[in-house]
Amino acid sequence: MQTLPNPVASVSQPSTAALDTAIHRRKTRPVKVGDVTIGGGFPVVVQSMINEDTLDVDGSVAAIRRLHEIGCEIVRVTVPSMAHAKALAEIKHKLAATYQSVPLVADVHHNGMKIALEVAKHVDKVRINPGLYVFEKPKTGRSEYSQVEFDEIGEKIRETLEPLVISLRDQGKAMRIGVNHGSLAERMLFTYGDTPEGMVESALEFIRICESLDFRNLVISLKASRVPVMLTAYRLMAQRMAELNMDYPLHLGVTEAGDGEYGRIKSTAGIGTLLAEGIGDTIRVSLTEAPEKEIPVCYSILQALGLRKTMVEYVACPSCGRTLFNLEDVLHNVREATKHLTGLDIAVMGCIVNGPGEMADADYGYVGKQPGYISLYRGRDEIKKVPEEQGVEELINLIKSDGRWVDP
Repeated sequence: MQTLPNPVASVSQPSTAALDTAIHRRKTRPVKVGDVTIGGGFPVVVQSMINEDTLDVDGSVAAIRRLHEIGCEIVRVTVPSMAHAKALAEIKHKLAATYQSVPLVADVHHNGMKIALEVAKHVDKVRINPGLYVFEKPKTGRSEYSQVEFDEIGEKIRETLEPLVISLRDQGKAMRIGVNHGSLAERMLFTYGDTPEGMVESALEFIRICESLDFRNLVISLKASRVPVMLTAYRLMAQRMAELNMDYPLHLGVTEAGDGEYGRIKSTAGIGTLLAEGIGDTIRVSLTEAPEKEIPVCYSILQALGLRKTMVEYVACPSCGRTLFNLEDVLHNVREATKHLTGLDIAVMGCIVNGPGEMADADYGYVGKQPGYISLYRGRDEIKKVPEEQGVEELINLIKSDGRWVDP
């Protein structure tokens, strides 16, 4: 975890050296999922999941392609039956024939050993949920689990998991051990309570089985619908792995985040907080909306933290009485004209008071300097002053003159 400077010390004892503002990510092993690598210092990977029934081969292929074309790097599908597992062979083949290979993950739940073994032939990663992989029949009136009972179920888990681990290991494929707060196994609930600790111990039990079989192509997730629980679980997992000399990458997400503005804020609060602490190697924003709506949120989180640069970064002041033009309209016009570009920082500032200073790190600046005129900047240098109605057009011309423009 990154150590931040003491704010009081920073004020009373200013340093001549620039503060290190970069996020220092937790070091993890690289795990290949098709042609994408999670962890190992590679960029944080963006994932999502299709809604289509996997038996609908054409619909699934189209949905996977839609996601991949807008930047989703790994796509997950659900596999509730053997028929669904076998359909993935056709989906994989049709994707390659009509589009291209896309890294696929299969979601397997509820006594899924046979299904998982079949689907492992056709996908790049299998996701299992420790709380559901082996069914534990609840016992009426139970007040505790004896150590014997606990160990017996642990052995049953090992017997059930071992064939899948060996299959994935021998094929060079990956597994996600995906713990959900809402589906912890009964014996974990009795032993650790409905807690982040129980989530972590559930994941560690499965990790140890995999390691005993010399399989380490693992990605771990500990999702919860409540942000504080999710944050605590991932922080504890990172701590426990450090203590145990484990370096598995982490898949971040707030499960069942909902929709609309709050769903996005909730996801950002959880995912963004951990990424800022250096925790996390792949992310999925879970919205109750079309999966395509999740991808822009993922990239916005990563861009805001400086972890990926996939679109224009706009810097704009909030407007005040000094603003010399309609800032909201102008920002909209600048964004519409330039949003297809990548890797640029563009500042739109309402007046000269804060403009040049606040936008000093931007590649280009659009500043209201006097009524009716716009000053255009390249970095810190003022390049030209133009009538306001020509501002956006001249900004585009400036970008073009630097060879940084591409047509939409």
